[in-house]
Amino acid sequence: MEQEKKIPLSLYGLSAEDINELLELPKAFYGRQIYAWLIKGVTSFDEMTNLPKYERERLQALMPSISSSTVTTSEADESGATKMGISLYDGSIVECVLLVDKKGRHTACLSSQVGCAMGCTFCRTGTMGLVRNIAAEEIIEQYVHLIRVSKQPITHIVYMGMGEPLANIAAVTRSIRFFHQEQGFNISLRRITISTCGIVPGILKLTEQKLPVKLAVSLVIADNKIRDRIMPVNQKWDLNELKRALLHYQRLGGKRITIEYCLLHNTNTDEEAAKKLAAYLKNLDALVNLIPWNPAEDMPWETPSDEEVDRFLHFLDRWNVKYTLRRSRGREINGACGQLAVPLNKGMEYDFLDDEEDED
Repeated sequence: MEQEKKIPLSLYGLSAEDINELLELPKAFYGRQIYAWLIKGVTSFDEMTNLPKYERERLQALMPSISSSTVTTSEADESGATKMGISLYDGSIVECVLLVDKKGRHTACLSSQVGCAMGCTFCRTGTMGLVRNIAAEEIIEQYVHLIRVSKQPITHIVYMGMGEPLANIAAVTRSIRFFHQEQGFNISLRRITISTCGIVPGILKLTEQKLPVKLAVSLVIADNKIRDRIMPVNQKWDLNELKRALLHYQRLGGKRITIEYCLLHNTNTDEEAAKKLAAYLKNLDALVNLIPWNPAEDMPWETPSDEEVDRFLHFLDRWNVKYTLRRSRGREINGACGQLAVPLNKGMEYDFLDDEEDED
């Protein structure tokens, strides 16, 4: 008996050859034409005008080329950020954000899960728990929705939206390889960043794959006792295990790591915290990305004052810690770190772009 063909959620993530086989196209070049339209953000077969009309009608009745839709869009006049709520095929909602930095670079901040199981106490996504992983097609489609509203090409991708990317590493890496295809979106791997709260097995697996994307680690504090309370992941893989994984990552070719450090009032901004951070970074090629916590409803934290931040910077300078200070973009539309929320889901995204020149 002939095996039933598995139908994907959408055509995104497929090669031209895969599309040709899946849709049983009568001519091979039809697959290449459909692929080209998809890369341009055209998702309706009706709009693929170089296909015969009868073929467009057949394909429209066969399956959707995209499985998700935009349900909300918010734009920030000040920063140029755009936040979108995306309804997935099952009605679940995730959020993605288009960020524009001071150099004019456009970055897509993508979600990898509906919800999150990590339970970080400063993140609103953690309050909803994990609903499900997102398929590679659904990750790619978030980018497609964003390119429709972007005034410039989106050249960077960060997996820092809802969810823990390394807890869904198969779909994340599959989507990365699709984004990198030269005949497609052609995004340089060095312009793609994966953020993790410290999933050690995921870091090791990423190391094995030798996928030269950038790695960002949400550390928050270099104190096991306090980090246990703030980030439950630390109870499973503590700071020592995490550092061993990061050293292994760099020994086998991983580039500079970004250490994401969310500044929490009276928690991780004193001289002792700076001293412990400096000690933790020893032997690591790392840049600390400081982000003052953004107010989020029902979260038990406060944003440090400018004076408190400046004092912490003085401590970091004293201990020779390399850092950048980020004022989150998208705060005015609740699209900055820790602020994303929609009626069904509550989410967050990290606002990240380092100042290094891109390596292609």
